[in-house]
Amino acid sequence: MPLESLPYLPVLTRFAIALAVFLFVPKLCARIGLPSAVGLLMAGVLLGPSGVRVAPQNSEIAEFFAEIGKLLLMFFAGLEIDIEQFTRTRNRSMIFGWMTFSLPLLTGIGVGLAFGYGWLSAILIGSLLASHTLLGFPIVQRLGLTNNEAVTVTVGATIFTDLGSLLILAICLPVHTTGFSWNAFSLQLLELAIYIPVVLFGFSALARRFLKNRGDTTENQFFMILLIMVLASQGAELINLEAIIGAFLAGLAVNRFVKHSEAKEQLEFLGNTLFIPMFFVSIGFLINVRIFASTLLNNWGLVIGIVGGLIVSKFVAAFSVQRLFGYKTMETLLMGAMSLPQVAATLAAALVAYEAKNSAGVRLIDEPVINTVIILMVVTSVLGPVLTEQFGRRLVQSEPQPNLTTQTDASAGQSSTLQVDPPALPDRTLSV
Repeated sequence: MPLESLPYLPVLTRFAIALAVFLFVPKLCARIGLPSAVGLLMAGVLLGPSGVRVAPQNSEIAEFFAEIGKLLLMFFAGLEIDIEQFTRTRNRSMIFGWMTFSLPLLTGIGVGLAFGYGWLSAILIGSLLASHTLLGFPIVQRLGLTNNEAVTVTVGATIFTDLGSLLILAICLPVHTTGFSWNAFSLQLLELAIYIPVVLFGFSALARRFLKNRGDTTENQFFMILLIMVLASQGAELINLEAIIGAFLAGLAVNRFVKHSEAKEQLEFLGNTLFIPMFFVSIGFLINVRIFASTLLNNWGLVIGIVGGLIVSKFVAAFSVQRLFGYKTMETLLMGAMSLPQVAATLAAALVAYEAKNSAGVRLIDEPVINTVIILMVVTSVLGPVLTEQFGRRLVQSEPQPNLTTQTDASAGQSSTLQVDPPALPDRTLSV
């Protein structure tokens, strides 16, 4: 039977297929060492309009789940940033954050202009390269490197790169959709200057006061942080910003007082098992396999420019601060590897930019760019953790290990030497 003539499937049947995908695809990806996001995206391609067409092209239920998943994705990105680590190494994190933000930004702008995109689209392409996702952090945790200053600085730099990328997105979108004018641009900056402190400090204070008066129960925390995320996202849309910017800021706002709460764990469980997987699957629905293949064949220069430019610029940014901070070469390579992956936030921002159209119906970025971003996600989400593992192990091996501990036998008045072996590192590679 040809694919075009597959029968229409009942809602519960489609839901059962979706649950099977959410259950088995991440486990399969873990076995072969791929990020689950890549597998879910491929499942979306297979089930969507370019595949067996199990899912309808415009499903309101799927769109709702995907939209909530996109917001939760950015909310968790803000929630997972370690504010205390950033505070401890604030100056160095800001310096490295600026370098690992600005060099990929300039690289992306250069690539965009070289391939015929306008300034606005080129700046947006650059902003997609400027952030990073800390896929390699569980690996450095396992290797016992979380107290290494180079690792701490890289983690702290995340708040700078993510916020900077989203602010560029916040400025580019309204300029593209409504046109540029100094009055509108000044108004947008003023709205940002008011909106950001209101969300970061006002919503945080209101949540604490509410929980203090109503009771700091798990249920109250759960609904409060969810309400803050929705209100911040809605507030962003009211001032012509994208909802994902509000969700990210909401995550930062409640970061300190819900970071280790049971409500946060429950929300993460709900988001990571249902809504966020649906977001990645829904992106797969949008991918046209023919156009995707055409991008690789006909726009290979754009693919090489963006993917190669990102890899080079991230490592150049790391080496640019090596002498200033006095880090070892292996520490510097580890910084570059950890700042390499472009996954969730990059893909969410790219999708928002792709869907933004001006009055003439022209998109901010076109299909070759969104397809290249997906290729970038696959390459960096695999390469980043692999390099983090390699450089992290070498760094551990290069550090002096205490092999001998001298103990004094007070009663005998003699010294005895006790052999202490360094802890063995696990042989298996962590699947991310």
